[in-house]
Amino acid sequence: MKILFLSISSAVSNINNRGIYPDLLRHISNQGHDVYVVCPFERRTKRKTNLISRGNVHILGIKTLNITKSNMLEKGLATVFIEYQFEKGINEYFPQINFDLILYTTPPITFTSLIAKLKLKFNAKSYLMLKDIFPQNAVDLGLFRNGSFVYRYFKFKEKQLYEISDYIGCMSPANIDYVLRHNPELNSKKVGLCPNGIEIKQRDKANKSQVFSQYKIPMDKTVFIFGGNLGIGQGVEFIIKGIESNLNQSNAFFVIVGNGNKFDVLSTWFIENKPNNAILLASLERESYDQLEVCCDVGMIFLSDKFSIPNFPSRTLAYMEAKLPILVCTDLICDLGAISEEYDFGKFCEFGKLEEFNEAVNFFIEDKGRILKMGNNSYNFLENNYQVKHVYNSIFENI
Repeated sequence: MKILFLSISSAVSNINNRGIYPDLLRHISNQGHDVYVVCPFERRTKRKTNLISRGNVHILGIKTLNITKSNMLEKGLATVFIEYQFEKGINEYFPQINFDLILYTTPPITFTSLIAKLKLKFNAKSYLMLKDIFPQNAVDLGLFRNGSFVYRYFKFKEKQLYEISDYIGCMSPANIDYVLRHNPELNSKKVGLCPNGIEIKQRDKANKSQVFSQYKIPMDKTVFIFGGNLGIGQGVEFIIKGIESNLNQSNAFFVIVGNGNKFDVLSTWFIENKPNNAILLASLERESYDQLEVCCDVGMIFLSDKFSIPNFPSRTLAYMEAKLPILVCTDLICDLGAISEEYDFGKFCEFGKLEEFNEAVNFFIEDKGRILKMGNNSYNFLENNYQVKHVYNSIFENI
């Protein structure tokens, strides 16, 4: 098959990157399919539109405005223009290609016209990998108001996108339920499970004493790590409260790694308070982060209770690959906590409930054997449910 993949993820600009999308594209190409990727070269990268072909993988980077990590005005303009820019690039660089499958992700939700045109032109199937329920998530985070003109515009585009998609793959059962409950006009047979998945890499245990010495992490404590985006959605104010409430806890140490629009809030607090039970690190190189992560004891997930939509952070898979159990501190809409407890690889606490958070911290501290057992369960669940082959099967069994 000839497969067109549309994404705003910069990770797919290099097929050898690690991540849920590059891993999937490699797997698809290894099954003998021809893969055509279209992704943005954002303004900040200063890269011009360019096509790179290697074997049966063809990556077209389109010069765009900054659609990620930018102010709301530029992000909005980039979101509006990107569909036209992608269409122009496809027509120019892939004029003779007859696509069999159009595969695309959210965000964004503004590819509706382009997908409709491509489906009609090639009589192709279309598959939506639903990673972001927009515009509701933006309303939850206060980026614009429910019922506003902007909301109504994007809600219309969302409905269009769902309608033209032959199949909609959702990250978890809670996502499936949410989509069907809020879009009763959808045929339930076209909505199903398409989990996040990765190509598992065997991680060699790094020299723990050397790694911890480098970052001044104590060897005699249970080390909890959070790695990823530090934005509104993670509720960094509660992360601070969690660290603060454990200042006198002699057996816990917290490692926070990442960046995002709330990193400065954390940085200011760390500078002013100099906590003895935690460190804050800006984003590390992938190899350095992997070495640090595999030496820690427990991975942490934070999702703000502002969300009215279920999320399933892809960061979870990295913890599982590192054989870490997971402290899941999320809203009640997210089903990751329930899944992790059902299969004994995590402990759930409701976001904002400090007493529950501390109970979860103590749950891991009090039994090192429990951490080892649950870490193995975590890795086994990844192997059985969240490998890239499971994503591939979810897509191709339905199209």
